[in-house]
This record gives sequence, C-alpha cells and structure tokens, in this order.
Amino acid sequence: MSLDAWITLVVVAATIVALARELVPPAIAVLGAVVALLLLGVIDGEQALSGFSNEAPIVVGALLVLARAVDVAGILDPVVAGLFGRSTGRPLLARLLFPITLFSGFLNNTTLVAMSVPPVIEMTSRRQMAVSHFLIPVSYAAVLGGIVTAIGTSTNLTVSGLLRDAGMEPLRLFELTPVGLPIALAGTAVLVLLAQVVLPNRGTVTRTISDEVRQFSVAMSVTPQGPLDGVSVEAGGLRNLQAVYLVQVERNGEVIAPVAPEEALLGGDILSFVGRVDTIVDLQRQRGLVSAEQRQLSRLDGKGHAFYEVVVGAESALAGRTLSEIGFRGRYRAAVLGIHRSGARLEGKLGDIRLRLGDTLLVLADEQFRDRWRDSRDFLVVAPLGGIPPTQPRKAAVVVSVLLAFVALTAFEIIPLLQASLLAAFVLIGTKVLTLRQARNALDLDILVLIASAFGLGAAVTQSGLGEVIAGLLVAGLRPLGMIGALAGVLLATMALTELISNNAAAALLFPIALATATTVGADPRPFVIAVTLGASLSFLTPIGYQTNLMVYGLGGYKFSDYTRLGVPLNLTCVVLCLILIPRAFPF
Repeated sequence: MSLDAWITLVVVAATIVALARELVPPAIAVLGAVVALLLLGVIDGEQALSGFSNEAPIVVGALLVLARAVDVAGILDPVVAGLFGRSTGRPLLARLLFPITLFSGFLNNTTLVAMSVPPVIEMTSRRQMAVSHFLIPVSYAAVLGGIVTAIGTSTNLTVSGLLRDAGMEPLRLFELTPVGLPIALAGTAVLVLLAQVVLPNRGTVTRTISDEVRQFSVAMSVTPQGPLDGVSVEAGGLRNLQAVYLVQVERNGEVIAPVAPEEALLGGDILSFVGRVDTIVDLQRQRGLVSAEQRQLSRLDGKGHAFYEVVVGAESALAGRTLSEIGFRGRYRAAVLGIHRSGARLEGKLGDIRLRLGDTLLVLADEQFRDRWRDSRDFLVVAPLGGIPPTQPRKAAVVVSVLLAFVALTAFEIIPLLQASLLAAFVLIGTKVLTLRQARNALDLDILVLIASAFGLGAAVTQSGLGEVIAGLLVAGLRPLGMIGALAGVLLATMALTELISNNAAAALLFPIALATATTVGADPRPFVIAVTLGASLSFLTPIGYQTNLMVYGLGGYKFSDYTRLGVPLNLTCVVLCLILIPRAFPF
C-alpha cells in the first residue's frame, strides 16, 4: 500500500473518530479532513474542491427549496397526518415507512426525504414524540426503496450506463425488483421493529426562537366540515398539545370553560389557547383550525410573510386602545395572532383586548415589516421569529404542478436531475410561491458543506489507491469460498466503500472488479454486477455514506453512533438476503 493510501487511511479513521465522539460539527470534521489531505499532497486543489463544483450539493439545495414550497403549500401535511393516524409505536412507524419505501422506487430518494422530513418533524413535535425515532428510519426507508427499480436511484442508472459501455444489456426497469423488493420490504420491517428500541431519544428539533417561556394567548376557529368538526377535544389531539393549553371554547356567544376532554367541537367554535410563542406559531398549521383572525390574514398582500414579535411602547398609538379601534391591519399591514402580557392570562377576542405598555404582540406580516416599523415610536422592539408561516393552500396548485412535472421529467430521463431541480426552484420563486428570502432560508449550509466535502474525501480514497486495496482484500479473502464467496466479496467491498465515498463512485470503482471476479470464477457477470448495484445503495452504517443520511443528521440531533446502532442489523439483513436472492434471480 502506498504512502498516500496510509495517509488517507489515518485521516479517514481520525475523521470517523471525530464524528463518532462529536469533537467538532460534522461539516467541520469532513471539511477539515479534506483540507488535511490537500495540505499533505494526497489530493490537489481541483480534487479537494470537486464536491463544491459537483451537481450533488446543488441538486440537494434546489430540492430543499422545492421541499420548502411543498411545506408552505401544506400539500404533504394531510398525507403525513393520514399516515400517522392515531397509531403509536411500531404501527405508526409501519404506516409511515412502508409507503416511503414503495414511493422511493419511482421517486428520487433525495427528493422524497427532502419533502417528507418537514411534516414528519412537525407531526412528531405536535404529538410530543422523539423525532430521532423517525428521521433516520425515513432516510433508510428511502434508500431501501431505491433498489426496487432501475430508476430508484442515480446509482442504478450509473451501473446501467456502465453495462451499456461494456457491451452488455442495460438494466431493465423492473430487473432489480425480484431481488430489490423483498430486501426493501424486509429491511423496512427491521426498521419498524428496531428503530424505537436502538435509537435513543434525542429530544425535539432545536428551536430558533430565543424565548420559549412567555405565554401568548391566541384564538383559533374550528373549520366547518373540517377534520375537527364533530370530534371531541381528546380525539382531535387538542388535549395534550406540547406547551400549549386549551383554555376555553366560545360557541354562539356562550363560553365553555374548563373544557372537558370529551367535549365535542363544532364548526365555527372559537378556541382560546395559551402557550409558548413557538407552539403558538406551530398551532397556525394545525389541520382543522384557522386563526380567528383569518379574515385579517386573507387581506394581507400576496407577498412572502414572516412572524414577528412587537412590543407596545409608552408613546404608541396602540396603548390604551384595542386592535379594532386602531385598525391594526390597515395601519400596519399585519395581522395579530397572539398577545402576551406579563403576569396575566388574556382571554376573549384579540380585537377587543385593550392594549397596555409592554404588551407583546405576535404578528404575521410581509418581509418589509421590520424595516418599516423598527424605528417607530409605536413599537419598542420589532423582532423577527423563526417558524414557517401558516400553510397557503392557494399556492398548492402551482406547487403540485411543479412537483408532478419534476417527477415526470426526471423519472423518464427527459431532463437531467440537476436541470430539473434548478428549473423547479426558479419556477417556484418566479411565480412567487416562495420569496428569495424564503428560498435562501430553506438552504441548510451545514448540510451542503458536508455533502460537498464528502466528495473530496472520496477523491482521496480513490486517488490514493486505498479503495482498490480495501476492495481487493475483501474479494480475495472470500474468493476461496467459491462463487458465493466471490459474490459476497464483491457485495461487501461495495458496501464498505459506499460508507467512505459516494455511491456512484463506489459502483464505478467496483464494476470492473466485479467483471474480473466473474471471469476468474467462471461465472456469468450479471449477478456480480447486480451485487455492485445493490451494495452501492445499501449504506446504513455512517451518516456520510449517503446524502439523505447527511440531510437528517442535524435535524434529528443525532450522534454518529446512532446510524451504526440501526445500520448493523439492517446491513446484516440485506447481506444475507442478497446472497440468497441474487443467485436465484440471476444464476451463475
């Protein structure tokens, strides 16, 4: 083994240790490894920066914009809510993961994960569930679904192209299905059985809102003929909301307080809640409820919106007056969703509450609101908040059209994924479904840097010869066991390299080794190529092995070891089934 290979091995090992022990953030660990390999001369500048010019982080960024548009339009909220149903534990995971696995056979898995994660996070937060029990399984289920068809992942298309270049028949659409589908279903079953057992509770996603203690009062209306109309408080999931409390129900001028769990809600009921600012923000997206100030919201202009906290000043025109008296919406071009008053619980309609010095208002306004009013005497403070504004169903038609066009164009290879994802993002911004600020906020810099840096690390593994050494040792060590041993060697070598370099690079590196191994043992090369195809996608041991694993790393608050906890039994299941099913479907 060359000196460069030894250096690469040491750097890769140090990176894995740093990730496993969380010595530095993941993006810094991988980027630092690439810089070290550059300084040590293992790779040159072009190879070190190859990931930053590669289409992968650009595609992921564009897909994050698409996912934000899907979230803003509220398209997947009812779908995920329907998948969650009333289930808990393993039945809940099964309802969520099996559809994701099947969808991933026909929809790019990165796209699927990008769109699925936001509503899953919201639903788990609302039900006070550990989001860490869900996000890695969602990523793994999408990866498993990718091996079902020839279009399930870009790796399958890469291998199909390599077959064509080698003068062999490319992969047919359902050629992988006899092997891939049983493995995908069995792997998903493993996720359902073990995820909540082996994955620790890492808590909820970190909030971007600084103050979670203050209590806001807010009024919501039950949508007539909606999912909560005629449903009891408990059955509707409003009894045990996280950090928000249902104070009273106003019905036809009569007030019901306290509210019993079995109280049936009716369309038009006005529900008064008290809760933390972040949960009040999230409450705006509860299915079956709309803000009691919905009429005010509908009058806001069609530009992008954001949440703000504003504090009433001593010289404010608001002091001593109600929102109705001052004509708040017309005056400030904003709608008040909640009011906080220190030491007092506010009840009743927001428009009828007489405001005082120091009252804090939670408002929804356009993105120029702060610039217009931060120097005004009316407000002591104008502070932007995190959180996604209420869903905007009027934008759903545009988002659905863009999404369907994107899926069709990429699935049938009419337009490459890079061009299609960028086109989708620009259309969504151009049609004002998203503003530039919303699109920019959708981009997670840590994720993008992590993905881009991983390519530099992969380049070092390939350039130094370390990849070939690892593959050669595994294949040579198992070849004496006969054809099954040789097949196992190719499969395990591919899976091992996929944890270190991109799955496409692993497939390209092992493809000629698979052909050579088949020739050596006197077998048909097809089963060995299928082993490379499957092995290049079955990456479950580390977060850096697959970009969907990287996407959920920070969102779930995961540690490096969490991937291994669930990945080991999943990998073992996949290896055993591959060695049983591949020779049956593709005889030697």
